[in-house]
Amino acid sequence: MLQTNEKTKTDSLLEEIADYVINYEITSEEAYSTAHYVLIDTIGCGILALNYPECTKLLGPIVPGTIVPNGVRVPGTSHVLDPVQGAFNIGTMIRWLDYNDTWLAAEWGHPSDNLGGILAVADYVSQQRQAKGEEPLKMKEVLEMMIKAHEIQGVLALENSLNRVGLDHVLFVKIASTAVVTKMLGGGRQEIINALSNAWIDNSSLRTYRHAPNTGSRKSWAAGDATSRAVRLALMAVKGEMGYETGLSAPGWGFQDVLFKGKELVLSQPLGTYVMENVLFKVSYPAEFHAQTAAEAGVALHHAIKDRLDDIDKITVSTHESAIRIIDKRGPLHNPADRDHCLQYITAVALLNGTIVAEDYEDAAAANPRIDELREKMVISENQTYTADYLDPKKRSIANAVQVYFKDGSTTDEVACEYPLGHRFRRDEAKPRIIEKYQYNLTTQYAKKQLQEIEEISYDIDTLANLTVQAFVECYVK
Repeated sequence: MLQTNEKTKTDSLLEEIADYVINYEITSEEAYSTAHYVLIDTIGCGILALNYPECTKLLGPIVPGTIVPNGVRVPGTSHVLDPVQGAFNIGTMIRWLDYNDTWLAAEWGHPSDNLGGILAVADYVSQQRQAKGEEPLKMKEVLEMMIKAHEIQGVLALENSLNRVGLDHVLFVKIASTAVVTKMLGGGRQEIINALSNAWIDNSSLRTYRHAPNTGSRKSWAAGDATSRAVRLALMAVKGEMGYETGLSAPGWGFQDVLFKGKELVLSQPLGTYVMENVLFKVSYPAEFHAQTAAEAGVALHHAIKDRLDDIDKITVSTHESAIRIIDKRGPLHNPADRDHCLQYITAVALLNGTIVAEDYEDAAAANPRIDELREKMVISENQTYTADYLDPKKRSIANAVQVYFKDGSTTDEVACEYPLGHRFRRDEAKPRIIEKYQYNLTTQYAKKQLQEIEEISYDIDTLANLTVQAFVECYVK
């Protein structure tokens, strides 16, 4: 085929995202209110992760002892870092325990992962401004960028399935973070397009570390890696680094032909505030979201089975196709990352304990032989109605049903749960629990006085939105 080196029109997807970031005015009070809850919940998840040495060993500067003037502060620590490493630290903390918000569609993901880059850049830019005698950033801009990052990642996920071609969903974190942090760093429309094209050309990690037999801890730092790479590309773009007009569509060499089986990447609806308004909170349990309703059902059945464990013949779990494809696992589970992405393990722990906490995935808890005994008795099947409702944009359910059968022929009721606590349909029910979760997470790291100072700025959206970024971050610094 004859090839030409003539310049062609910029890929429309790059332009649409850039125009949205630059021009879209957010007027939705629901989006801002939800972003407020997402912010405190996400910070709380990061604080809780600081209790786990496997997480904290990855934090801090790359070169020990590095000092960065006006550097990024990492909540819950004394680290002061450059913006790229700051984004990695904050992003890794956020995602470590698989407890922050979730978005489920053709692709999955956790839009609050973008806060790693957003908060790091906000702290850096705000300090730089103040050092120059300029007006520092307010937290309202952080909330605005969170809404826009959620929207970019989530709308891309509606129709563009990375998992079907073996790529990890953190690519959409990189894309969303790149778009918003380039703007925060002072980039205009062209700089955003340039940075975005480089983010797509970067490609994505494979999903290898999320699936048997290789499930491992990389899934807990992959989003931190993605959002930090976004900051690096944004910093380059605002210094004038070039972009690539057809990085997506170039025949033979663009993302779509090389990595997406020739399919066109699409935005299936205009970018607005839909994703933030409909995002899923993980309120009850630190577990992969496709299993949240199975966990709720298991907890509901705990009292009916806890004294009859030896009498159980089988356990049926009726679920949706995505759950079967991602977290239906049999055989040995090798580490916490393996266990918190196993439908059978999560359901077994819920049935046995009547709750699930992060420690239930550690080796000591997993040594309980009852867990594997129950896993072996589970029969997983697809309910096609659940699958259809999962994909229905008006429902976005994440349904599971659990029933226990005993050797004498008796059974428990089948407990079905379509919408987990944290779904938009149960948002009012969830809000007090989100606050309780946040308060508990903070108590694991902060003494009473600092805890009170943090809570004073946390719960009223107007108070929080009008804080400077520095004032907000300093509340969390140790």
